[in-house]
Amino acid sequence: MSFSRIGKNRRRRADTTVIMVAPGWCRPALSCLIACAGFASACASSGATPKPFPTPSPPGAARDQGDVIPTAAVQPLIDAALQLRGIPYRNGGSDPSGFDCSGFTQWIFAKSGVRLPREVAAQFQIGRQIDLRRAEAGDLIFFTTVARGASHVGLVIGGDQFIHAPSSRGVVRVESYRTSYWADRFVGIRRIVRNDGD
Repeated sequence: MSFSRIGKNRRRRADTTVIMVAPGWCRPALSCLIACAGFASACASSGATPKPFPTPSPPGAARDQGDVIPTAAVQPLIDAALQLRGIPYRNGGSDPSGFDCSGFTQWIFAKSGVRLPREVAAQFQIGRQIDLRRAEAGDLIFFTTVARGASHVGLVIGGDQFIHAPSSRGVVRVESYRTSYWADRFVGIRRIVRNDGD
C-alpha cells in the first residue's frame, strides 16, 4: 500500500489529509468515482445569469418568471435552440461558449423575452404542469438524473423529441424522451407557452 499526503506540512495535523491508494483494481474504481462526481454536478447550476443575457425585443417587453409566451413565439424558440446544437457542455455554463442544462433553457427563453430561474428545481416550479401525453413544442421537460426530483431539463421540440445540454457526450443535442434511459427518469412537463386550448 502506498500513502500520499496532501496538506501544509508532512506532520499529521488536523489540516492534513491522508489518501490511501490500494494497488491495481482500486485505481479504476477511484477514477470512476471521480468521473461520477463530475457527472453528478452536471446540472448543478451556478446561479449565474447568462452573459451576455439576451435582451427581449422590443426593449421593455421583458416578462417575469412564469409568464407565458404566445404560441406564435414557439417556432422561433425552437429554431434558436436548434441553432445551438453542437455547443459544448460546460458545468455552470449559461451562454453559447458552453451550456449546462438549465443555462441552456434559460438562454433560449430569454431570447423570447421570458426570464426563467437559473436552477433546474426553480424552473420546475414555474408554468403549468402538463401530462406527458399532451407535451408540445416549447414545453420544458424534466428528468431526475443526479438527485431526487427534477435535476435535468430540456426543451420539447415535437415528435417525442427534446433538445438539451447533457453532460455525457458533451454537446447540446436532440434526443427522444421515449428512449428507456429518459423514460425511466422522467419527472414532469411544465408549460410556459400559452396555447389557445389551455
